[in-house]
Amino acid sequence: MSYADPTDEQLVEIYRSTKTIAVVGASTNETKPAHKIPGYLQGAGFRIIPVNPAAGEILGEKAVDSLADITEAVDVVNVFRRAELAPQIASEAVSIGAGVLWLQAGIESIAAADIATTGGLNVVMDTCMGATHRRLVEAGLL
Repeated sequence: MSYADPTDEQLVEIYRSTKTIAVVGASTNETKPAHKIPGYLQGAGFRIIPVNPAAGEILGEKAVDSLADITEAVDVVNVFRRAELAPQIASEAVSIGAGVLWLQAGIESIAAADIATTGGLNVVMDTCMGATHRRLVEAGLL
């Protein structure tokens, strides 16, 4: 998939093939989307690995300082960081062998998408991973 708007069929395939989501910028603040959305995804059955060097634990999971510190396979790198940081995160996602770079709603970076797609990753940009999952569940597609 390119970084064009993915179809529902492509999104369903991403969710069905995903077990582990690394959340870059996960927050300890329960009022922030960077906490609520990973919490929703965890509740939907996905393994969440919070990536936040300032946090010890988020959602009952030990936070890691960077994607490079993750020692298990990651299916999706879900990004809650500013767009200008996305190209570096995309490079790290390629390095750890992730399958998808997912930039949350409000985050777009063509440079990050180019790095990720060149590295073999699928890319979703400017889309909430939690809201999209909920929509697909409610539509009976998941």
